[in-house]
Amino acid sequence: MADLEFSPDFELKGIDEKGNEIVCSLDSLLKNEKILVIYFYPKDNTPGCTREACDFRDNFELLKDKATVVGISADSIESHKKFKEKYGLPFPLLSDEGKTVIKKFKSFGKKSLYGKIIEGIIRSTFIIGNDKKILKHWHKVSPKGHVQEVLEALANIKIES
Repeated sequence: MADLEFSPDFELKGIDEKGNEIVCSLDSLLKNEKILVIYFYPKDNTPGCTREACDFRDNFELLKDKATVVGISADSIESHKKFKEKYGLPFPLLSDEGKTVIKKFKSFGKKSLYGKIIEGIIRSTFIIGNDKKILKHWHKVSPKGHVQEVLEALANIKIES
């Protein structure tokens, strides 16, 4: 995977932390001057994706002062609403049904699923600074323990004023 130096601009529909429908852009996510954590995941309500989302939820108090957290998948807004309500997720979920943004972040491609090679969303996480620079990224993430890696990386990032 070729590394991205800066985050691609985007605008997606989704739901906010309260479950309201929104249109969200990269600029709107960076406006509060926090670091942005975007995680791409394959599908709502699947075991690995639920584990990852709930891990972000369970560590949200540690994350929220330094970072804005956003999940993006190709699921519909209706699917996101049900997923968010079922698991009490305190951060926005954005819908990229056409996979345009997912592909811009190079988070779509060949992957192994139950020993079979398929094309799909590759579980990935990006930490993005206010200048849109990608400060850290993970590709082909394992859901178990990944949020701890994100917390450790955030602890080592200095925010410039």
